[in-house]
Amino acid sequence: MGEATSLIRTLDQELGALARGASLECLVCGEFVLRWGGEIRCLECDSRIRDAATSVSRQSVTSTAG
Repeated sequence: MGEATSLIRTLDQELGALARGASLECLVCGEFVLRWGGEIRCLECDSRIRDAATSVSRQSVTSTAG
């Protein structure tokens, strides 16, 4: 159980570093990532992480306009 907890903690730290811009390394393949349109994208493996604040604000604008 301790190994799973440390893996989750490490993954959480890596995601935090990506979100803050402290890391530019893809968690899947290790290549550089690109920040574009509220997402963090890896052009090599096509993995994507969405910015939750941007997603919520876009949904709010869409639902309000509709």
